[in-house]
Amino acid sequence: MKLRLPNTYVLVFAILALIALSTWIIPGGKYDTHLVNGKQLINPATFHYIDSNPQGLPALLMAPIRGFAEAGLIIGFILIVGGAFAVLQKTEAIDALIKSIARAHEHSRFVRAALIPVFITLFSLGGATFGMNEEAIPFILIFVPLALALGYDTITGVSIPFLGSQVGFGAAFLNPFNVGIAQGIAGVPVFSGLHYRLICWLAATAITALFLMWYAARIKRHPQLSPTYLLDLEKRAENQGGLASLEGMTAKHKLVLWVFAASLAGMVLGVVQFGWYIEQIAALFLVMGIVIGVIGGLDSDGLVAAFVHGARDLVGTALIIALARGTMILARDANIIDTMLHGLMPLVQSSSPVFAAQKMFGIQTVINFFIHSGTGQASLTMPIMAPLADLVGITRQTAVLAFQFGELTTAIIPTSGITVGVLALARVPWITWARWLLPLQLAYVAMALLLLIPPSLSSWS
Repeated sequence: MKLRLPNTYVLVFAILALIALSTWIIPGGKYDTHLVNGKQLINPATFHYIDSNPQGLPALLMAPIRGFAEAGLIIGFILIVGGAFAVLQKTEAIDALIKSIARAHEHSRFVRAALIPVFITLFSLGGATFGMNEEAIPFILIFVPLALALGYDTITGVSIPFLGSQVGFGAAFLNPFNVGIAQGIAGVPVFSGLHYRLICWLAATAITALFLMWYAARIKRHPQLSPTYLLDLEKRAENQGGLASLEGMTAKHKLVLWVFAASLAGMVLGVVQFGWYIEQIAALFLVMGIVIGVIGGLDSDGLVAAFVHGARDLVGTALIIALARGTMILARDANIIDTMLHGLMPLVQSSSPVFAAQKMFGIQTVINFFIHSGTGQASLTMPIMAPLADLVGITRQTAVLAFQFGELTTAIIPTSGITVGVLALARVPWITWARWLLPLQLAYVAMALLLLIPPSLSSWS
């Protein structure tokens, strides 16, 4: 009998129930706070026990709806952004861009050399800016046949869109679904720390591109070394003529992409220069979705239908956020959050802030095995990790970075729905994929540990 982990909703509700149960066991506690630069920070020397307020069944059942109420701004933001990007996908401009570049591979030596790093960078940029995640799945159907036609293998075809988007998501610098939400919960200005996060993203993307370029060149010389060699022989027979069916971009697609790029630039400008927060960014994406839909030739019914479909796809994410916020509501009302912080502090605390940040990264990596939603994980962990950072001597900005890096393991863990879905679509067994990916995964871990050193030593804020 196979061990099967529950899905994310069941898991988070189980955590919710566990928190409710723990309120009857964990004593109440409290830290005193003091005002620093306009923020209430914990004074680590002031923990003391107080009366707890155990949460019963009625409180447990009301926690999800209370979570919706308290996380309403974040949930509304996610639904609007999801709708806007669904409109972008409906115009097929992203598909056309990738197909157009792929056709150029046949006619240019430069394109042949640049194809893998360019596509890895594009997908990584998608993960780093608008949270491209599940959206990478359809591209498997394009890139696996393309990789096979160019003399590579299925692993290469899967890796370009999947690893590209995943490494961008884990090392994101403008992703509203993990960076933005985690910073908002941590009380850090949204999308602040952009310069160092950009360095992290460049490092992660470069490692991925270089590894895949080395691997693809090796397979092109010796195809029999591919873990999917026999499968590739079958697929090549099935996918004859795949490149011939690819179409390029139209002027309409180009204009849509320019508007999209201008919107991202406007978001950066608004955040950096004018201090925009969730409301303003959501308004920008709403306008972007409408303008892109009109330029892309969608009528009013088609535009609205695409927007609603995109928002509907993120209702599950909204539920996760509400459930995760509910756990914090129960713990807060029971007066046990500070007690949990007091208990976690020895696990993270270290004589060096570097080791404290690295331990926090390890904890987030373990949590990521069970909860893969960037927004859900941020909602569940950052209310604890942010003040915990105050206690162990690292900045909240560094705690957010440790949270992000914990998501770099998503591509290898078998409990991730997108990982299992991508591999099933490509017909690659998980164990085959995991064995191939392990060296690169270890490189990601080493990179994360190293990149946490400068912000820990410099009190990055």
